[in-house]
Amino acid sequence: MAAEWTKTWSVRSTWWSLLTALLLMAATAAQLGIYTTDTNTNTDPTDDKGIVAASEIAIQAIDLAQFAVIALAMLAITVEYSAGTIRATLQWMPRRAWMLMAKTAVVACVTFGAGVLMGAVGAAVGAAILGRWRSFSFAGTARDLLTIGLYLALICMFTLGVGTALRSAVGTLTSVFLFLTIIPASLQNSNITFFERISDALPGVAGARFLRGATDPYPPIVGLLILAVWAVAALAGGYAVLRRRDA
Repeated sequence: MAAEWTKTWSVRSTWWSLLTALLLMAATAAQLGIYTTDTNTNTDPTDDKGIVAASEIAIQAIDLAQFAVIALAMLAITVEYSAGTIRATLQWMPRRAWMLMAKTAVVACVTFGAGVLMGAVGAAVGAAILGRWRSFSFAGTARDLLTIGLYLALICMFTLGVGTALRSAVGTLTSVFLFLTIIPASLQNSNITFFERISDALPGVAGARFLRGATDPYPPIVGLLILAVWAVAALAGGYAVLRRRDA
């Protein structure tokens, strides 16, 4: 774990990914704050958002900002295959399960912290722009920031598992993007109940329901459990490929 921690912080891609994530969060939160303020002050009362919690702006903004953090998790494994350094990693730690668990622990810790920080930035930007249309609760904000951190940690564990199985940055990013956005949107827009229920079981939808505290068709805790199952399944699949194939 110490070696993985050192590798994570010694490459520039980590810092660029985190900086990009913070900038995306700030920009998206600003846009959402402006949109909320505009709809509350225009002449059409039907689109008013009313008083909005500052941390809710951060939760909405994570839909876009998350992909910079996902890139960080993806590169934690795929860059080793592209550069050939995975051979050295496995020479130092031949027990592949331990190596993957160490990577998982480091990625989860880093992305959880990044999520909390991103949430704080998004809430601060949203609060500044919302002005009189904002509400703030310390307990509620703390809960939302921890929720964002936990969501990002699980999504990035899922990404790490996919990356371990595919060994390709392009393939991993494409697959994760499909599972989080394209496939759920396509199934939900079909207006067919069976496909909509399938969509509810996908990681992107389950994670979104956990983030937003949705209660239909299942409570937030179920969304968290579904997301955790996807993360564990992806890591198990990645380990199976890692154990079977040569580096």
